Amino acid sequence: MKLDVNRDIMAINNECAARNRQLFRDKGVLTLNLIGSPGAGKTMLLERLLETMADCRIAVIEGDLATARDASRIAAKGARVTQINTDGGCHLDAAMIQRVLPLFDLDALDLLIIENVGNLVCPTGFDLGEDLRLVLLSVAEGGDKPVKYPATFISADAVVLNKLDLLELTDVDLAGVRADLNWLKPGLKIFETVCRPGKEQGLSALAAWLWELAAAKRGRS
Repeated sequence: MKLDVNRDIMAINNECAARNRQLFRDKGVLTLNLIGSPGAGKTMLLERLLETMADCRIAVIEGDLATARDASRIAAKGARVTQINTDGGCHLDAAMIQRVLPLFDLDALDLLIIENVGNLVCPTGFDLGEDLRLVLLSVAEGGDKPVKYPATFISADAVVLNKLDLLELTDVDLAGVRADLNWLKPGLKIFETVCRPGKEQGLSALAAWLWELAAAKRGRS
């Protein structure tokens, strides 16, 4: 007898993700799954968003193979945060998220951000129950990542092109990257940011978009 193990694993994950999604819907909490390579700037982006969106009630789930260093950085900004260590696993799954949700008062949140494990492959296939998938791409990684990892970028609701302050030090054709993204997913929302303290750019547009969606889910105008 042949067992389709991959299908069984995904079915279990998707059932758990559906329960997470229903809970987020019932509580009116916008949930964001942040995906990006190691070093793309995910945690620094969250730090800047917490500063920019000070009036938005935000909590964060940090996913890493080891350590709680990113969670410590987020906690220093005053946000409620919990760390999930996968002990070698290359992605978060819906059951991991479900297990830590009791640590949060979802009734008191507008936005829950899940920083996934640094990876442009494994997180793509696992629904966590999120409303939005945001993929972060640093120009320091090179401009060919969208076409090399198409499934990840096609799955995105928006892409953030980050570390634009380093653009002149690379050979990245930013217009070409935008063209590739629009070819993969026409109409994909694209933000361009610099998160380095004192040189911030583009964060207000991203923050305004997230706040508008969070307010809509809460039923506010």
